[in-house]
Amino acid sequence: MVVGQCGQSIDARIATASGHSHYINGAAGLTHLHRLRALVDAVVVGVGTALADDPQLTVRHVAGPNPARVVIDPNGRLPATARLLNNDGNRRLVLTTVAASTRLPVGVDRVWLPRANGQIAPAAILAALAERGFRRILIEGGADTVSRFIAAGCLDRLHVVIAPIIMGAGPCSITLPPVARVDEALRAPMSVHVLGEEVLLDCDLSGQRIGVAKKST
Repeated sequence: MVVGQCGQSIDARIATASGHSHYINGAAGLTHLHRLRALVDAVVVGVGTALADDPQLTVRHVAGPNPARVVIDPNGRLPATARLLNNDGNRRLVLTTVAASTRLPVGVDRVWLPRANGQIAPAAILAALAERGFRRILIEGGADTVSRFIAAGCLDRLHVVIAPIIMGAGPCSITLPPVARVDEALRAPMSVHVLGEEVLLDCDLSGQRIGVAKKST
């Protein structure tokens, strides 16, 4: 089970035009995110998010276990001082390529994966995590990472938490290859849940999941 998550404004922005993003979503949206973390085996972020936000990726707002923390870092950009690499007893993995040579703290697992068009393919990432016993995966961010997993057909579900604000400009939560016609768009049956002043869209992408025949529930 692979779930993607993004928090955004009504007009699908994840930050202002200047890059400010703390915080678009409120307490209810944050609680939902931490609940997702507590339910999965591993939480995955791209190195851009790790550098920009320096997240801890732990469970602090709900009761539950902390997941393993995984960073996609093809070019070895993640510093050894990143908070998600802190040794707190949970597994920490950095997915990188043969060309990357960053020195990591003791106890952090470096996983070598092949590069394709400058990136590590989402399917290769999931296969590597499955080999290491991770079955429930949260793709938390950033927008480019979540978008690549959607485009590759590697998500079962997508959770979109919408805050009651309109920003007017700034980067969007999801960017995919363009389609020429509306009937070519990706269809995602969804259910809607109210989280305080925010809205959660639980989108079912299992119908387009590559390599998985069983529909998620």
